[in-house]
Amino acid sequence: MKLSGKVSLALAALSAVFVLAAPQFLKNYGIYLLTYWLVFIIATMGLNLTIGYAGQKSLGHAAFFGIGAYTVAILMKAGFSFWLGLPAAALICFITGLILGFPALRVQAIYLAFATLGFNTAIWLVMRNEEWLTGGTFGINNIARPSLLGYSLEGNLAYYYFVLAVTLVLAGLLWGLLRSPWGKAFTALRDNPIRAESLGVNIRNYTLLSFAIGAVYAGIAGALFASLVQFIEPGSFNVAASIMLYLMVVVGGAGYFFGPVIGAAVGVVLPEWLRDVPGVSNWYLPMFGAAVVFLMVWLPDGLLSIPDRIRDRRAARAASAARAAAASKVGASS
Repeated sequence: MKLSGKVSLALAALSAVFVLAAPQFLKNYGIYLLTYWLVFIIATMGLNLTIGYAGQKSLGHAAFFGIGAYTVAILMKAGFSFWLGLPAAALICFITGLILGFPALRVQAIYLAFATLGFNTAIWLVMRNEEWLTGGTFGINNIARPSLLGYSLEGNLAYYYFVLAVTLVLAGLLWGLLRSPWGKAFTALRDNPIRAESLGVNIRNYTLLSFAIGAVYAGIAGALFASLVQFIEPGSFNVAASIMLYLMVVVGGAGYFFGPVIGAAVGVVLPEWLRDVPGVSNWYLPMFGAAVVFLMVWLPDGLLSIPDRIRDRRAARAASAARAAAASKVGASS
């Protein structure tokens, strides 16, 4: 599944203009919300690799998100720098992702989804019950924002551009990965594992890597999230959060590079916008849920599948017209 070059270029250009210019016209909360959106773009980029490109079912992504957030928060509370906490979060998530990938070698589809859901529940219970480490239900507060080269990122606008820079770097790395032989191996694993193995793809290694790399993206997003909200508690990383992340990937378009951008906007920005619309504020959650159900029925491949659906319909009409023309020629000649 991929968009045409023109559509991809147009989306990239529109996204670039929006993320660079929009903060100049927004107040503090608007900038905060945009930063929140970018954090979830990073998290869902990783999940999109696991689900959309490698074809693995995971309902445990919020656990990695939480591991990244708690790693940074705990280390910073212990007196370490954010710049040590960020790579530590990525490394811990990479190792944990590799471990979680092992069930995918034995079970698939719904059984794998339940295995990852159990993993998420276990991590959430650790976050809630191990008060000596995580603060339990009281959480961890006063998480500082970092400084970069002596420049404080405490302000919302400065932190927004920092998160934007991280998002672009990670998007560029993912773009390169997906266009490398590794990316082709991931899609081969998704489309037909047996055929991929017959072509020399190491199913075991690529399955584990799809979870590990996806977990790294979630861990980095969690680290950025902790410094953004400056307070974390277990409720932000439960199974419902994993389901919401999965929903963002599916709504945007699993297997589409820009799917996380659209999906995170639907999951983060749309509910906030509906909440402020006059006459809708009391009903914004049911309306949001109804909109998601409608999208899943009408566009099961996500919003970014619309250009592909239009192109396929045009191709089908052209093929039908060609068959009709050929049949009429045969009838005329006979």
